[in-house]
Amino acid sequence: MADDEPMLAADVPVLPAATVMLVRDGDDGIEVFMLQRTMSASFARGQYVFPGGRVDAADHGEEFEPVCDGLDDATASARMAMDHGGLAWLVAAIRECFEEAGVLLARAVDEADVVRFDDPTTADRFNDARHAIHDGRQTLVELCERERLLLLTDRMHLVDHWVTPVGERKRFDTRFFVAQAPGAQEPLHDDKETIASLWVRPADALSMWQAGDLQMFPPTVASIRFLQRFDTAAAVVDAANEMDVPRAITPRMLFGDDGGIVGVRLPWQDGYESTPLPEFVIGRRR
Repeated sequence: MADDEPMLAADVPVLPAATVMLVRDGDDGIEVFMLQRTMSASFARGQYVFPGGRVDAADHGEEFEPVCDGLDDATASARMAMDHGGLAWLVAAIRECFEEAGVLLARAVDEADVVRFDDPTTADRFNDARHAIHDGRQTLVELCERERLLLLTDRMHLVDHWVTPVGERKRFDTRFFVAQAPGAQEPLHDDKETIASLWVRPADALSMWQAGDLQMFPPTVASIRFLQRFDTAAAVVDAANEMDVPRAITPRMLFGDDGGIVGVRLPWQDGYESTPLPEFVIGRRR
């Protein structure tokens, strides 16, 4: 379909996605790692986001259960109030975090600590593996089997769940996880899908967003506000571990008299149910 042809908003598929907030203790309080998406991206261009992406069909493979630490699919699904398939969301978050930011949430089978990349030889070997997985020349399971690793699925905790509004060209059903950042791995951006990265205190991120210096979607802002409540990374993870399963939030877009988007309305706000859904995808000819 050409870009100028009309497309019914109801015809846009909602794709599963997962993202992870890597948190650490900085000199002045908790910090979270963020990436800026490229200006040429088809979705969220220029936005600051957490590492993450689409849950692929391969993430649902049964071969992942033996390399996931402390969780099988039944347990992971129960934690997310899902019938099945929950483990794939955690696998996808770990895989995307490794591909996008070079951080691998995994440990050796005979060690409790997260794998270390502070040795140059080790760092180079895992960097090669990162690109091989991204390019499809290797799988995450193959890397785990070769390096004798377990993915730290049991140390990741679900904190939020958002669905892209009806009317967007691309829609995602995204679960947000939180995990402590490994101390001996240095996150980065790939200069392809992402063009900048930073560690930032939640309060500073919100100030920069309000000043227009840090572009973030409402789900990202909400997640940053959640982090702002805590003084340490451990406190965030502990609180997330005790949380009830979050409900899915689907904002509805608000339009001005000229047809342009002027904001969103959230389920707990007055007028949400009466806010009309767009018939066509925004940005295409009606």
